[in-house]
Amino acid sequence: MPQPTPMNDPAFQYFLNTPLPQIFTDHLATDPQAKLLELFKRCSSQVPAYRHFLEHLQISPGQISDFAAFSSLPLTSKANYMQVYPLPERCLGGSLLGADRVAVSSGSTGLPTFWPRSVAYELDVAVRFEQVFLDSFAADQKSTLAIVCFALGNWVGGLFTTSCCWHLAAKGYPLMVATPGNNKAEIFRVVRELAPHFEQTVLLGYPPFVKDVIDAGAAEGIAWASFKPKLVFAGEVFSEEWRTLLGERIGSDNPCYDSASLYGTADGGVLGNETPLSIAIRRWLANQPEAARALFGESRLPTLVQYDPCSRFFEMHDNTLVVSAENTVPLMRYHIADKGGVLTFAEMWHFLAEHGIRSPSDLGLPADFQSRQLPFVYVFGRADFTISYYGANIFPENIAVGLEQSDIMGLVTGKFVLQALESQDGNKTLHVVVELLPNVKPNGQLTEIIALSIKTQLLRLNSEFANYTPIDRQQPQITLHPFADPDFFPVGVKHRYTRR
Repeated sequence: MPQPTPMNDPAFQYFLNTPLPQIFTDHLATDPQAKLLELFKRCSSQVPAYRHFLEHLQISPGQISDFAAFSSLPLTSKANYMQVYPLPERCLGGSLLGADRVAVSSGSTGLPTFWPRSVAYELDVAVRFEQVFLDSFAADQKSTLAIVCFALGNWVGGLFTTSCCWHLAAKGYPLMVATPGNNKAEIFRVVRELAPHFEQTVLLGYPPFVKDVIDAGAAEGIAWASFKPKLVFAGEVFSEEWRTLLGERIGSDNPCYDSASLYGTADGGVLGNETPLSIAIRRWLANQPEAARALFGESRLPTLVQYDPCSRFFEMHDNTLVVSAENTVPLMRYHIADKGGVLTFAEMWHFLAEHGIRSPSDLGLPADFQSRQLPFVYVFGRADFTISYYGANIFPENIAVGLEQSDIMGLVTGKFVLQALESQDGNKTLHVVVELLPNVKPNGQLTEIIALSIKTQLLRLNSEFANYTPIDRQQPQITLHPFADPDFFPVGVKHRYTRR
């Protein structure tokens, strides 16, 4: 049976012809829990893998009649679901025929996970981009050049972003999309040739790479402020001090409206996005560490975004996030291993009121600011000891392989601490602290051998690292420490292979 083309698909027509405020009005009139239960019913009957998953656990779908029952269902994950059942069986209808594109994410062993999808399932994500481009950048009123600085290829960031921006252009936004990817020379060529013809220029990429682009561009004579730049980030948590630093370098004087971070994953697409309100709250919290600790339970500041529960439904499990969403490979109570939590819109404002914030203007927003009443999700990062570096998930297992080579393993214990460190000027470096065997002395030659071995294995095993990380940032910095060093390798304590 022929598949509907995008232009005559009802979902696509709804997206093209419905203004963003009306989309939110429609969603506010929808019960997200009822929509979730309907998705569960379809998955339990139309997704063979999920039907077998329930049968194996002796769960009858007919017993799941309300949200309380749904929230008692076992979690799915890569380990117990995605890596157990064949890819077609994880798709709606048990076939790949409904999908027309695919994204790939790296795994801890270098074995990629494939995520097929169709254009119809990009539309919920395109709404997240529309929210940023409309509410933050006023791109409906200004001619806009969007420069995609994510790596292009099968990896989720580049082509997913490009496709969603194309959808906005098709909807009528005066938007041109350029796709130099993470090639600085091509980015600078696009900026010099095209940016002067637009009222604003948007750079979309991983935070450290966007900073590299801005710094290197300035060194080559690009006057960023003249192009009224806006920034869209994804993939990593950054500080408000870092946002301020970058804003100063591009001539930004309105951080709540000149940048936005997306919270996304290869499996779920964009799950939420920063808004002027969430940025204003986060900047206030950055100056109120006690309030931040009371709200988030930690002294570090997470990414804070708003999300649409009709698009991506969040739950919490042991201080980590669980998401359900409709995709070609639907997610049913899927454990995404990110540490964080959720807050309703009312809960957030109740907390702010308790700390003296009565209106958005108290947060530095315009007196006439109107916020979209969406819930919040906050994200500290991966809870499985993964480090994010230039948007690539770096797994401890990748580093271990680099230390297990024949010319190294006789000199080191195999223990290490992996970090992504940020210098005072805001640049990121991949840093690995390595424990030496007893009586082995550190030396520069061994340091270089280990650095090259780890880089080689990362490039071999981790396609995200190979394609996201600039070549001049791929060589890790290695520090050699003596056996049982108390700062990094204390005796009698369970070792942690990452440190943030």
